[in-house]
Amino acid sequence: MNTGNLLFKYRSYTPIPLALYILYNSHPEIQNMLIGFILIVIGESLRMWAVRYAGGVTRTTKVGAPSLCTSGPYSYTRNPLYIGNMIIYSGFVFVAGSLNILSMLIITWVFFIIQYYLIINLEQNTLIDIFGKEYKNYMNNVPILFPRLSSWKNKDKYVPIKFSKTIKTEKRTLQNIILLMLIIYFIHYLK
Repeated sequence: MNTGNLLFKYRSYTPIPLALYILYNSHPEIQNMLIGFILIVIGESLRMWAVRYAGGVTRTTKVGAPSLCTSGPYSYTRNPLYIGNMIIYSGFVFVAGSLNILSMLIITWVFFIIQYYLIINLEQNTLIDIFGKEYKNYMNNVPILFPRLSSWKNKDKYVPIKFSKTIKTEKRTLQNIILLMLIIYFIHYLK
């Protein structure tokens, strides 16, 4: 199993050491917490928007897709879930605080950039094998991470899943957000 496959399979767990590092170095300050909360809400909102279009298949441990989703947030960027994760973790850096927030942000972004670089390469190769020209056309029109300013107009008319189903799919992510917030609270405010 190559590194990309390993990271993809365990991508829900690989950020745990980073989360522990953020918690270990935490030094919360009220003025940074508001920034952090806003980033977490933005990141999770982006994730929910993406999950509404891609559905529960985003929770798989095997690379591939039953169909190519190119509408909704996927018409702006090919990896809105990964962007959402990076924004959420940046929010946690602000909520947890640090004596040097900039260095914690850099560590967080470097971690995700390396991990997602390896995963995205694997996903792209797999999706080219599955969808061929259709995916190559998508790649040529929609950037990997940094979103387009306008949505890519294409034939995908996918209707998003219901919000209630999206919440079920995102349950683990929401639980992890709440858990990290509670840990930060207990560590620093119930001493």
